[in-house]
Amino acid sequence: GRQASGGKGLMSRKAAKPQQNAAMRNLQEQDALFAARVAQAAATKPEVEIAVEDDFTDEPVTHTTIGLNNEMTTQTEDIFAAVSAPDAGRTLVSLDELVQIELPWFDPRFDYLAYIALTEAQELHALPRLSNRHRFQIIGCTMDDRFQVAEPIPSVYYQGFIMGLQAVSRNGLAAREELELFNQQVDTFAQLMGGKVLHTDLAAFTEVAQALDTFCARVDQTIAIHLVSHSNISGVELRASVENLGFVLGEDGAFHYTGQTGSPMFAIHSLTGDAFTNALLDNQSYKGFSMLLDIPHAPAGEKTFDLFMDLAVRLSGQLGLDLVNDKMEEVSTQWLKDIRNYVLARQEEMLKVGIKPGSKQALRLFS
Repeated sequence: GRQASGGKGLMSRKAAKPQQNAAMRNLQEQDALFAARVAQAAATKPEVEIAVEDDFTDEPVTHTTIGLNNEMTTQTEDIFAAVSAPDAGRTLVSLDELVQIELPWFDPRFDYLAYIALTEAQELHALPRLSNRHRFQIIGCTMDDRFQVAEPIPSVYYQGFIMGLQAVSRNGLAAREELELFNQQVDTFAQLMGGKVLHTDLAAFTEVAQALDTFCARVDQTIAIHLVSHSNISGVELRASVENLGFVLGEDGAFHYTGQTGSPMFAIHSLTGDAFTNALLDNQSYKGFSMLLDIPHAPAGEKTFDLFMDLAVRLSGQLGLDLVNDKMEEVSTQWLKDIRNYVLARQEEMLKVGIKPGSKQALRLFS
């Protein structure tokens, strides 16, 4: 997995490997390749400066210019290889048309896509299994040109499919072998359905996905502040206080604070990492707990960090707890200022490359 939490300055940082830095430098070239069919847009694309840092003082060590923005598309024949099922005739929808369509389910920067056009309208009798480790989605194009999540529903006929494997996530970057296996499974499915296939070029996609994964590893951080008691607090008291402020106990054994959109913003974990359960909270005492802010998951902006600290201070006052860092040192005003600046800088980097913190896209990419 990729995500890191705790550690240096209440966050641990994954150092980029030299070959990953090279991929980052090559990203603008790959962007141009992906956008070959939209040359005008490519020519006017804003470039993004990313400062690669070795601490959170925001003093740049090296600069890399990348073009990881929303205009990156896969609208070029150069990066596709067509595979036809034996004796396949004229398709109901053209592969070129399928490639051109932007769908809300996919992001071509981190979803590896394949396209299938059928020669005859088909019901979907069973969903193919495409991966064990990575999330995948199958979107079907119905006979009335609607796109929907493909499901084996009787009397729903499809004329084509777009199949995507999420190649970048906290599970790590999908290996080339995994993408090749995905292609083989797509080909098998296409032959069963009697269709023609178009695959995204592996080398071009992998170059971009590696650079994106390197970028994600740098911004994928969790900020932690610990609330510690001089004695102990009862689980009943702890639960009452955090729930009174809007935290809800989740199935993962942590309390979660959600924003107005319903997406998670902050979490509370036990100091030991053990799960909170109803039974334990009713019968156990705790030395304290940790409050976490997951940078890519939390909405961008000063208000989010200010709310995070406000909740921590209120809980500290209600329960008589000290606010400390990983070294069990009381947090200073300067430490809070540095952490605040660090969070805002990482989120600003995400915004510059078209990935909005706290959005569905970010929650999927950093999951």
